[in-house]
Amino acid sequence: MNALLVHAGVVRGRVTGPDKAPLAFANVAVRGTTQSTGTNEQGQYQLRLTPGSYELVFQYVGYRPHFQTVRVFGGDTATTLDVILQPESYKLNEVLVRAKDRDPAYALVQHAIEWRRYHRAEVAAFSARTYIKGLVRLIDVPSKILGLFKTDPSLKPGVIYLSESVSELSFRQPNVVRERMIASRVSGSSKGFSFNRASGRNFNFYDNLLNSGFSERGFVSPIAQNAMLFYRYELVGTTERNGEQIHKIRVTPRHRTDPAFTGYIYLVDGSWRLHSLELSLDQNSGIEYVETVRIEQQFMPAPGRPDIWVLQSQKVNLTGKGMGFKGSGYFNAVFSNYRVQATYPARPQEKAVPQPVTPEVAGPVRRETVAEAKKQRPDLRNLNRRVRQQVKAAEAQTEAAVGIEPLAKGEVMRIEKGVNERDSAFWEEVRPIPLTQEEQKDFHVKDSAEVVKKSKPYQDSLDRKRNVPDATKLLLTGYTYSNSFRRRTVFVQPVFNLLQYSTVEGVIINPEVTYTQRYEDRRSYSLTPALRYGVAARLFSPSLAGGYTFRPLSFTRFGFMVGRTVEDFDPNSQLTPFINTQYTLLRNHNYAKYYQRDGGELNLRHELVNGLMLRTALGYADRRELQNHSRKVLIDVPGRAFTPNQPVSEELTDPSFGRNQSLTVQVELTWQPGQQYIIRPDGKFNLGSKYPTLRLAWRQGLAGVLGSDVRYTRLEAGVRKEASLGLVGETHLNVTAGAFLGHPQLSFMDYRHFSGNLTGFAANFEQFQLLDYYQFSTRSRYLEAHVNHHFNGFLLNKVPLLRKLKWQEVASLNYLSTPTVGQYVELGVGIEHIFKVLRIDAYTALRSGQKLSTGVRIGAGF
Repeated sequence: MNALLVHAGVVRGRVTGPDKAPLAFANVAVRGTTQSTGTNEQGQYQLRLTPGSYELVFQYVGYRPHFQTVRVFGGDTATTLDVILQPESYKLNEVLVRAKDRDPAYALVQHAIEWRRYHRAEVAAFSARTYIKGLVRLIDVPSKILGLFKTDPSLKPGVIYLSESVSELSFRQPNVVRERMIASRVSGSSKGFSFNRASGRNFNFYDNLLNSGFSERGFVSPIAQNAMLFYRYELVGTTERNGEQIHKIRVTPRHRTDPAFTGYIYLVDGSWRLHSLELSLDQNSGIEYVETVRIEQQFMPAPGRPDIWVLQSQKVNLTGKGMGFKGSGYFNAVFSNYRVQATYPARPQEKAVPQPVTPEVAGPVRRETVAEAKKQRPDLRNLNRRVRQQVKAAEAQTEAAVGIEPLAKGEVMRIEKGVNERDSAFWEEVRPIPLTQEEQKDFHVKDSAEVVKKSKPYQDSLDRKRNVPDATKLLLTGYTYSNSFRRRTVFVQPVFNLLQYSTVEGVIINPEVTYTQRYEDRRSYSLTPALRYGVAARLFSPSLAGGYTFRPLSFTRFGFMVGRTVEDFDPNSQLTPFINTQYTLLRNHNYAKYYQRDGGELNLRHELVNGLMLRTALGYADRRELQNHSRKVLIDVPGRAFTPNQPVSEELTDPSFGRNQSLTVQVELTWQPGQQYIIRPDGKFNLGSKYPTLRLAWRQGLAGVLGSDVRYTRLEAGVRKEASLGLVGETHLNVTAGAFLGHPQLSFMDYRHFSGNLTGFAANFEQFQLLDYYQFSTRSRYLEAHVNHHFNGFLLNKVPLLRKLKWQEVASLNYLSTPTVGQYVELGVGIEHIFKVLRIDAYTALRSGQKLSTGVRIGAGF
């Protein structure tokens, strides 16, 4: 090793290969400490050090480490130290064949599999500082999306997102992660907050399955318990580093479409841990939102515990294209300042290294059977129990030992106030990875232009382009008029909502506009006036709805509605006005049944405590029965006539009511136990939980008040859960039970309705698909359940001719029980992700074991 005298607190330079090509994102660390940095895309690095003597280690996956001693003195002068790394020489020694003729890599990987749980649990807790830099660039931008919608004029080729952040990260077994972002910088947005999250893309290859977010089904780790079913292994060679032997093993999926990685893993002989890895995914492996993903990780011994290794750096590179767009990006993280609490005490007689189970690769490499490997595996039978005992017995001491600053229960990340107010001197001090020339230019240009881009003239100029009416949007998605400077928008409903038809009102002209005002602190309010007019019925129905969100941290929103509306008897019907219009005019089916409602409603939403949401509503309505006023059609189906505007119900033979009034109050509590969330200075963002969501609702009709004619009490309880079954898919469960108490006095619109469907289109696949809209509505007790299991390609990916289509299979069960209906069941099977957006299911309906009907439904299936 060479000695170099550096008269400055900063060591910087360039890391290249023998061909002088830069090694992007190589690791530069101070040996024996947790202080490290990485190179940028141009191979440049910088490292700030206090006065003293250090040994620097330059590492890059697949290259031999380079060691350099430096002596640092105080001062302002930085010294350049360029380093050339040489490719690692991996040698294959003599091979002694034993048992099955398999590559020696299988025996080595088998040891890693046996030690996987040990290494997954060896750290009871840790804290670390993380620096993340993320960049996304557009390479190609289409003039129109799907050839229909004009692209936003502000989208151009180049960097569209650049951010760097610094966080304090902590971890405690079994999987408690906390993160505090203390600095954030977003190019072109001085008040923005970085989306970087150290714990959000944690690829832990000691887990069996990695749920990366790039696919619904996840990916199998090369050292997972069942990895041998998904991977082929090849020993490229073995090299020695610091007295340890490192095996380079090529991993490839057994089948092209297996949810598996391609690339290399590097195993440490004896301890059988991951030294580093470079793995990639492509669309054959099942990723859906990008084209390719490349992951590189480098591990290092923890300070004071050479028998425990921690993640030193992680690099994720992405490429993608779709709808005419093409782009790439990366998110790179550097971990430093580790403080670690171990699950097990060190073993000094073994030099703090777990008991090795060497397959004698110190000399000749030999092939072993799986049986031989299992004989040498560690005793992990009580591993989970020991981890729980260690963490539980010393939880407070463990957190104190690693410097964990507790957050509120459920809070997984907090972005501190003022994180985006750090000056350039701060970033020069803490930034471990130098900015590239492209990044420096992007920060400089966008930060300088931010004042101009946020000015009224500039935003008005963009709005003039965005606000030009477009026929396609007017017809399909609606028209939005924006005033970006004042954060105001006016949205006009598309034509297919503006013009409707029903046998009750005839042609319906329904102009509806939504005005929204937003503020920087995430407060907002909206107003939606509607001027509905039914031509045949000569029925004018004006109304006004609105809401004000005034406490973003607790999701508090006040809403109201006043005026006249024409309502479906089932307020949650899948039968949208657009679908009902098509079936009425083209098929002679007037499925929807309507009544007139004059009155108003006040409602409030508020999160009482984390995970417990309260929704209340108070409503008064003067309700009138409506009759058919039109029989016009575009296509007359022979022998098919329109039905009266009266629902057909088995419980209520005569649903007519003439006119009545109702005053109702409703209270609903939704509880998400263990809800995790992120706190930002401008609001709270809920992330969900592994536990089911529980719901309790009470609805009361108040007779005699303001002339109300209804008296009833309805109680309802429900549970909703999404459960992941790994590679087999995920199950969505939604169960609701309820009852009307006593002897209810009510009209048919007050009944409990069950969202049915008699059309070929499914607006919601987690509802009934063959059930009549009103036939089984009840004023008694009921039990409703919906189960959808998404196999996420588990079966179809095994069929050669089908797996290229990337279709995914789904199975469903819908169940209803009331005293009148008895037992009603729908069984369905289907295919989703057809052309990436469609789902088609076939259903069979049974009542008390007897077949009722069958049908096919088509809808959105992303």
